[in-house]
Amino acid sequence: MKRIDWYFDYISPYAYLQSQRLGEFAGTAEIRPVPVLFAGLLNATGMLGPAEIPAKRLWTYRFCQFTAGRLGVPFRLPPAHPFNPLRILRLSIALDCDPAAIDAIFRFVWGEGRDPVADWPALIAALGAADADTLIAAESVKTALRENTERAIAAGVFGVPTLAVDGQHFWGVDGTDFAHACLADPQILETDAMKRLETLPAAAERRR
Repeated sequence: MKRIDWYFDYISPYAYLQSQRLGEFAGTAEIRPVPVLFAGLLNATGMLGPAEIPAKRLWTYRFCQFTAGRLGVPFRLPPAHPFNPLRILRLSIALDCDPAAIDAIFRFVWGEGRDPVADWPALIAALGAADADTLIAAESVKTALRENTERAIAAGVFGVPTLAVDGQHFWGVDGTDFAHACLADPQILETDAMKRLETLPAAAERRR
């Protein structure tokens, strides 16, 4: 069975929506959750996050609300967004990236619309992680998140969520079906049309 590395950050509503589809890979591939700091990816690429562009921010929220309805999954924006995801990312690592814990955190934030910072005590109570504050303060946990992010950047990951299948990256909740197709037929990326895209030149460059 193939292994898929799944790069995510709780700050992304798209990551939550994709998290609710990961069960589709059961029996086909093993999902390995990899928490990364989205802000670190943005800093490395010089991009802005969707919530940092006013018009795109509203579009993102509307599209996610719409998509959640189509998927039939609960969706409610937390009281404020963006929020600081560091503690919950570190908590995931401290809990050995347990899929059930990751799903519970995602549902707490995006399914119930809770604030992971202000409602931290309620979250750790729900997870049964009474020693969470001690766990996330460990240098090994902080280092693991930093190294996850650095390795993701080195591998060419530029956003979350990203599914890595045999070294190929499928970005965004709307890349889920593309990842399924590639698992079913790896040659989908080897057609003449696909190979042409790898060397397509740019004819103009925007001033920065």
